[in-house]
Amino acid sequence: METQTLRRIYNPIQKDYVTFLKTSEETNGECTLVEVELAPKGGVGVHFHKTYSEKFDCLEGELKVQLGKKIHVLFPSEGATAEPYINHRFFNSSDKVCKFRVELRPASKGFEHALQIGYGLARDGETKSNGFPKDKLALAWLFDISESNLPGWMSIFEFILRRQAKKAVEKGLDKKLIEKYVKF
Repeated sequence: METQTLRRIYNPIQKDYVTFLKTSEETNGECTLVEVELAPKGGVGVHFHKTYSEKFDCLEGELKVQLGKKIHVLFPSEGATAEPYINHRFFNSSDKVCKFRVELRPASKGFEHALQIGYGLARDGETKSNGFPKDKLALAWLFDISESNLPGWMSIFEFILRRQAKKAVEKGLDKKLIEKYVKF
């Protein structure tokens, strides 16, 4: 039971929980599987990944997943997949918690670490009100290791973020954050 407690993380800024069901290590890199309890009005902005797909399966409530320009409204037992290079976001526009699973194929250890570190920083008061880390180098490094990419004109900021992520590594910030927040 203690393992489950370690594997369930909370973000007090976003007011949501993530439970790690399968990690990269446990699946030999095949997939990462998490269960999310998304707070009312919660979600993430538009982004895409080049190296993995994200499959969303609604378990409770109503989840909205935008793939390209189309918004899919998912109810329990319904799913949607964001293939690599597809702009996507997910959000909960209802007044109730939404529960869903996200499966990444192949697995992403960086994504797993980014969630644990980002939620840890939020718990420690090291994030802004939007949930982004106060430390710009930490923000850039987390963006980089989660293999996130910005769509359209916003992609011009990626060059800066990737350069800042390299600085974070040069300064050893990556090792400090992993040591402090990555528990599994």
